[in-house]
Amino acid sequence: MLVDVDRLIAAYYDIKPDPSVLAQQVAFGTSGHRGSSLIGSFNENHILATSEAICRYRRGQGIDGPLFIGKDSHALSDPATRSAIEVLVANGVSVLVDSADGLTPTPSISHAILTYNRGRRDGLADGIVVTPSHNPPEDGGFKYNPPNGGPADTDVTGLIQSQANELLRSDLAGVKRIAYDKAIGQAGRYDFTGVYVADLASVLDMEAIRASGLKLGVDPLGGASVGYWAAIRDRYHLDLTVTNEVVDPQFAFMTVDWDGRIRMDPSSPYAMARLVALKDRFDVAFANDTDADRHGIVAGAAGLMNPNHFLSAAIEYLYRNRDWRPDVAIGKTLVSTTMIDRVAAELGRRLFEVPVGFKWFVDGLVDGSLGFGGEESAGASFLRRDGAVWTTDKDGLTACLLAAELTARSGGNPAVAYDRLTAKYGAPAYRRIDAPATRDQKAVLSKLSPEQISASELAGEPITSVLTRAPGNDAPIGGVKVSTEHGWFAARPSGTEDVYKVYAESFLGQEHLERIIGQAQLVVADALGAARRSSAS
Repeated sequence: MLVDVDRLIAAYYDIKPDPSVLAQQVAFGTSGHRGSSLIGSFNENHILATSEAICRYRRGQGIDGPLFIGKDSHALSDPATRSAIEVLVANGVSVLVDSADGLTPTPSISHAILTYNRGRRDGLADGIVVTPSHNPPEDGGFKYNPPNGGPADTDVTGLIQSQANELLRSDLAGVKRIAYDKAIGQAGRYDFTGVYVADLASVLDMEAIRASGLKLGVDPLGGASVGYWAAIRDRYHLDLTVTNEVVDPQFAFMTVDWDGRIRMDPSSPYAMARLVALKDRFDVAFANDTDADRHGIVAGAAGLMNPNHFLSAAIEYLYRNRDWRPDVAIGKTLVSTTMIDRVAAELGRRLFEVPVGFKWFVDGLVDGSLGFGGEESAGASFLRRDGAVWTTDKDGLTACLLAAELTARSGGNPAVAYDRLTAKYGAPAYRRIDAPATRDQKAVLSKLSPEQISASELAGEPITSVLTRAPGNDAPIGGVKVSTEHGWFAARPSGTEDVYKVYAESFLGQEHLERIIGQAQLVVADALGAARRSSAS
């Protein structure tokens, strides 16, 4: 079950991907290029080509400031970082690496970019994070953050992906590269940990957390946040215990996920079993995935919180305890709980509902029109206390510390805060399932129009809306969302597997939720059939 790290790294260098095979091409999804060296989908040539493509993109866009680069603790992250630095420095890019040669969370890269670019109009910085997020130990990942500090949009990743695959097809002709020892000698140093940690009091009430005397626990899950939590504890004098400081590229200490595989997913009760077992030792405890862009909250006796529950409690707390402008909106993805909708209405705040993908929140966070952006997959970021941008990528560390601030200032942990919401608005039942779908069916689903949904009711209630574009920004959602007064479902194709995902929620209980899920699959099947017949005629 444990990955052979030596074999994994050897395969990174030895296996040459075949660009004529789709699965071995560079493919930027919502979180960059991911794959495994063992199957020819994340190898040295991928990173050399992608790094060269990023250099060419930077030149084309006139981006000539420094490039911040960081890595997580996956085995493939170190060799991929070395490969990238060889190409970046050869192209004349001013590369900044961690001054302690340590691990760097995604939010720390975003924070560094935004901090450097503040007040600048030219000479702007950007960044690369080498991470496959919470994926299994055999995976690698490589993502690019432009000068806005957030995940690159599809217009950017499309250009980089196309150029990288052209370079693969040309056997890397034109890729500039120098030896690593020479390249790293020319790279600059940046204190990612020190700068990020010192600035936390601008986004959180760290003094309230300290003064409360809360007993806090954290499990970095062997990831990039491990050094950050010790630094946060020491700087702000918190009663915080790092329950596991082990960094092991095999992640042998992890409890396996639902399917027997290892994933560092802080929203999974399987992956979080060790920390949950310690819940009685702490007032509130939390965890991050390997690049620390996700959070998991263990709220005392309530145990591990559902991500939707914490997002709802966090939003309600923030907008009642920050002096943000009245027009500052609340951001959520279409597949996040509608408890957020009810909280937003009570607060009198505009709701900004977008497709899946944190990139949709970037502009609003940058200009301060969006106070919070959150995804149902346990990712969020929010503004500084003065209403200025903090990070434009997901920040799992500040989400965890927000759970501590909420507990310190409200007298109850986030689960207690969520219980107050359910007493006022009802307790929704929520679930996500995967249903089989061919590649052709997924293509059809991603392009459905509302008119192709023929159903008039869902689980006994009249359908009130059918969406294929997000109400917040009118962007295509790549699927469909069908709503009634007390429930909804959304269906969207998986980008990596032959399935489509069904997200569903009911405010009428578990039985009603099961009816929604069952009927959702029938509604989708009917729509796919109608679309197929229409295209045939």
